[in-house]
Amino acid sequence: MKNQQLDSSGHRKFGIRDSIAYAAGDLGCNMSFALKGTMSIFWTQFMGMDLWYALLLIIVQVWDAINDPLIGSIIDSDKRTYKHNKFLTYIWVGSIGLIVGGACCFLPFPNAPTWAKFIIFIAGYVVWDAFYTVANVPYGSLLSLISNDVKDRASLSAWRSVGSIFGNMLPMVILPFIIYDKDNNLIGERVFIAALIMGVLGFICFQFMIRNTEIRVNTDAAIGEEMPKFNVLKAFGNFMKNRPAVGATIAAMGMFIGMQGATTAVTVIFQSYFKNVQISGIVQLFAMIPIVVFTPLARNMVAKFGKKELATFGSIVSIVAGLGLFVITPDNTQLDLIIYVVCQLFFSLGLGIYSTVSWAMMGDAIDYNEWKFGVREEGTVYSLHSFFRKLAQGAGPSLVLIIMVAFGYVGANKGNQLWEVAINMRYIVAATFLFSAILQFVGLGLVYNLDKKTLEKMTADLGRGEE
Repeated sequence: MKNQQLDSSGHRKFGIRDSIAYAAGDLGCNMSFALKGTMSIFWTQFMGMDLWYALLLIIVQVWDAINDPLIGSIIDSDKRTYKHNKFLTYIWVGSIGLIVGGACCFLPFPNAPTWAKFIIFIAGYVVWDAFYTVANVPYGSLLSLISNDVKDRASLSAWRSVGSIFGNMLPMVILPFIIYDKDNNLIGERVFIAALIMGVLGFICFQFMIRNTEIRVNTDAAIGEEMPKFNVLKAFGNFMKNRPAVGATIAAMGMFIGMQGATTAVTVIFQSYFKNVQISGIVQLFAMIPIVVFTPLARNMVAKFGKKELATFGSIVSIVAGLGLFVITPDNTQLDLIIYVVCQLFFSLGLGIYSTVSWAMMGDAIDYNEWKFGVREEGTVYSLHSFFRKLAQGAGPSLVLIIMVAFGYVGANKGNQLWEVAINMRYIVAATFLFSAILQFVGLGLVYNLDKKTLEKMTADLGRGEE
């Protein structure tokens, strides 16, 4: 067996193995999370809940409010010694639960009474969300522990985006051909089976990541050193004073409002406006080309321009594309599909620039917390970031669905909405994407304050320069 090359600290040198392993982790997360985009169609068109679903989605965010910071604080305050790093141990536990957790959200009982559907949805979501958080919060925290090097972190963040892309490809491209019939209507029982299969695939991805991850940053207290008592309220206060964390969180909320909030409306316009829901995944896959092209360039681009500078430019590109989505030609849907795809390409370019560095920006925000307040609190900082991100993932689709109903959407009509309603959905998608891009610009350009120069000073003060 070839001897591994070690760095000055005795750890395996950072390389492509680390990046691929970290990408596999997000691939595992997205095997479960990507199906969430189908949840709204499942519960409105198949289970017949309509506005009840919007209400239920807001209710379960109360669980998110407790779940994410609670689990993050548990991880931060856990000082036990594990055979494998504690973050990897929590990920291992979460990956087991996600095998069935995702499927619990798609139990196919459309003829059940309304009160039973309430229980099925809330119980299923709570189970899924708990295990997803157990896996996802420590996974996000790992980036700041794998390497101190700014370029390594940029590489990890970019490869995480690659994992996310491939994790979305399966449900995005293949599932529409499986879970919709020839009349563009959802087959709920097939979604349940698909969720089980994707849970198993996610578990395999997590196991690969765990076995190939090297922790190089030691943040443990010295032997005999007394650790300060963990205070969740103080940690939350520090988070709100942590401008990079708040800015990155606002941007992420904007990103997920666009990605998740518009999902149902996008499905409806392919059902009733373009009248071919099965090509929706192919169109969205095509729109991912800019992200794939930019990802290999991210490491060198970050070194030259800086993460904040690149991400802010990306948000401006997305704003322009969002404005372009308002140009529609309802009398010529073929031309309109071309306009839609072109605007999606530019929107994805801007989103891709941001997404490839977004996780590295959160890694820097964790360092900023230590720089300003003397405490790292990886789990808490990331879990609060995750909480607000999930709030956007829940509140966004709920609010958009309410707007959709106000503009004529009827879940019972399934894939056969009125033409006027289909046009309204087209405008709603444009408005959602534009709002998403503006929110990203506010977070990245106006709030996030770790520009290239400040980041270099922080890294030097923490003694974490490039190795």
